[in-house]
Amino acid sequence: MQPIIQIQQLTKKYKGADALSLDDITFDIKTGEVFGLMGPNGAGKTTLISILCGLLKPTSGHFTLDGLTYAKDAQQIKKRIGVVPQEYALYPTLTARENLDYFGSMYGLRGNDLTKNYRKP
Repeated sequence: MQPIIQIQQLTKKYKGADALSLDDITFDIKTGEVFGLMGPNGAGKTTLISILCGLLKPTSGHFTLDGLTYAKDAQQIKKRIGVVPQEYALYPTLTARENLDYFGSMYGLRGNDLTKNYRKP
């Protein structure tokens, strides 16, 4: 059976950082398997999830999600996986509509696709 998530030699080093945030991570998650990420602050959990959701690019390595690769299928991956942060993910200097525009654009929405479902005041 094909794993639902395959991660191979995934590495992430942030610009200007001395250390790697992810260092050669490799593992599979099988369909139906219960899986959790545990570790102290700074261990790379959020970095890994952000890469899987397409919010960050890895420095090296690759992953597949249900047979899709980020290089070829980024929009399909973004439709299948998302992240809910533990803190509020709103920018206080933006209006509600600007926050919606910002986060929608992160998932590839543009123009009418981004605004068509806004309710008119």
